[in-house]
Amino acid sequence: MLQIRESTGTGAKYRINAAHDADIGPNSVKSYLLQQNQHFLFSIQTTNAGTKYGELVLNKELDREDEQEMKLLLTAVDGGSPQRSGTLVIHVVVLDANDNAPVFSEAVYTAAVAENSPLKTTVISVSASDVDEGINGEVTYEFSRLSDKSRKLFSLDEKTGEISVMGDIDYEEGSKYELIVEAKDGYGLSTEAKVIIDVTDVNDNAPVIYVKSLSNHIPENVSPGTEVGIINVQDRDSERNRQVRCYIQHELPFKLVPSIKNYYSLITTEQLDRELVSDYNITISATDEGSPPLSSSKTVHLSVADINDNPPVFEEQSYSAYVTENNKPGSTLCSVTARDPDWRQNGTVIYSLLPGEVNGASVSSYLSVNGDTGVIHAVRSFDYEQFKNFKVNVMARDNGSPPLSSNVTVSVFISDVNDNSPQILYPSSDRNSFMTELVPKAAHGGSLVSKVIAVDADSGQNAWLSYQIVSSTDPGLFTIGVHSGEIRTQRDISESDSMKQNLVVAVKDNGQPPLSATCSMYLIISDNLAEVTELKDISNDGTNSKLTFYLIIALVSVSTFFLTFIIIVLGVRFCRRNKPRLLFDGAVAIPSAYLPPNYSDVDGTGTLRSTYNYDAYLTTGSRTSDFKFVTSYNDNTLPADQTLRKSPSDFAEVFGNCDDSPEVGRDVFFVGNSI
Repeated sequence: MLQIRESTGTGAKYRINAAHDADIGPNSVKSYLLQQNQHFLFSIQTTNAGTKYGELVLNKELDREDEQEMKLLLTAVDGGSPQRSGTLVIHVVVLDANDNAPVFSEAVYTAAVAENSPLKTTVISVSASDVDEGINGEVTYEFSRLSDKSRKLFSLDEKTGEISVMGDIDYEEGSKYELIVEAKDGYGLSTEAKVIIDVTDVNDNAPVIYVKSLSNHIPENVSPGTEVGIINVQDRDSERNRQVRCYIQHELPFKLVPSIKNYYSLITTEQLDRELVSDYNITISATDEGSPPLSSSKTVHLSVADINDNPPVFEEQSYSAYVTENNKPGSTLCSVTARDPDWRQNGTVIYSLLPGEVNGASVSSYLSVNGDTGVIHAVRSFDYEQFKNFKVNVMARDNGSPPLSSNVTVSVFISDVNDNSPQILYPSSDRNSFMTELVPKAAHGGSLVSKVIAVDADSGQNAWLSYQIVSSTDPGLFTIGVHSGEIRTQRDISESDSMKQNLVVAVKDNGQPPLSATCSMYLIISDNLAEVTELKDISNDGTNSKLTFYLIIALVSVSTFFLTFIIIVLGVRFCRRNKPRLLFDGAVAIPSAYLPPNYSDVDGTGTLRSTYNYDAYLTTGSRTSDFKFVTSYNDNTLPADQTLRKSPSDFAEVFGNCDDSPEVGRDVFFVGNSI
């Protein structure tokens, strides 16, 4: 048996022992015949000693991978006759040589792997074979010319050729990888194969929203359909995974309109109003069509810019201010407030009084308003007796361009204070004259003898008057009505009562604090005027310092007075036959002309109602005092606010005219003063 390495070159010789033949001479071994083959030849060699041997010569290189062993038949033939031969089988074993590199099963391998595959996931296995044997045929695998990125993502088993995942595979970072795998045998022969790995996309990326442009301040008067922003949406995935639907969450006056690829226009859908909504937080959402779908959202902030589209609005439709009379100038009456929902200067409100007149004077002479706060102040002191209320208009204007304004009416009501003392109209308080009343001696208790007439310019309870006798000559003889002012006898008049009665009456109002006034009432208890000569003593009681002067005047005038009195009495009697009289048997009339018109309170709170006017006729010719109610003057006189303009002749038409002149009444009172 011969062992020949396949790598042995041609011409190699292998000695083969010669055949032995017992015969000699021509009958010994003559020649050798080698079985036909393609690798070996056989040649006979002779040694120096004449011994022959054979050589097996390699004629063609061996290839163990083609034929690992072979058996050659060598035949030795002698020269005898018959010819005889002998055979020898030469067993040739071809020893392996590392003459073959590993061979891959495929020149290019392709595989696919899903992104985000778990670590150690097998991608593909490569396989290479080596026809050599033993260590020459042992194949190992390794990457050749591998990039750093691929080296971090994939691993190769050097024994099995298995390629597996060893890092995070992301389709968006790389969708295809080419790997070179080298297969080596034991003695360094190698070959290479290409491995192409395609990364399969999965829906692992949510859409990303980009705001390309945005108007931060939108005027509130923009028309619907105005573009206020441009939105771009990107998705790194592929195919359906990157198909995105974009929309706005919630009900807002905006919508997204697609424009070019992956771009949307943000436009308004209706009229904006900053006063209702001044800021919008618009949440834009994008959802892809992957399975499962992924979505994302982005909030953009839009502010609505103000325009002057709202006038100031007062908090109340009208205002009322209440102030007591005699207020201090500059005092605060009330405050008006107007709100303007606009912003900054468009919502800044300025107050002013509109031009107007109050009682013929400019409104600015009565009131002023603070332009910033709307506080209304009194410019002057008010008098309730002049006017009780008035109205002014206040304007609120904003600072917009153009400015807007609105008006409101402010009603000012002046309340009364007790600043007027009662005014006694009858009897007169003139110190240069005094009034007298005749009281019949036969007057019974409760008879009306006179009346104190007083008024108060105030109103309400400040004008409620009460009457009281504070002093009298005979305290138990007369009484006065607390509210009417009527003086009546408390009992029957007796002979012992003094003829001269002097009453001091106090009139007090109901204000806080109350104010009062006093007057003196002179009463003569007598049945006729002939007894009134003693009236001089009444005058003397009040004017002791002028006693001598009045005595001289009285003595000189007594006779003149008597004659004049007789003439007057006769004239009165004559006039009484034809017209109503002012005096009847010495009676003193109290006409309504004593009442100033401005004291007739239109709202019924005054001290003397016009329907209560009456005349008192106090007679001296009868035994009883007669109080006669006469028809109200309302039907025959002008209203209270016009009676001041009546002339003396007008009064004469009401009461009757003696000798077409009103002097009779005044003459009577003059007589009383001259006694």
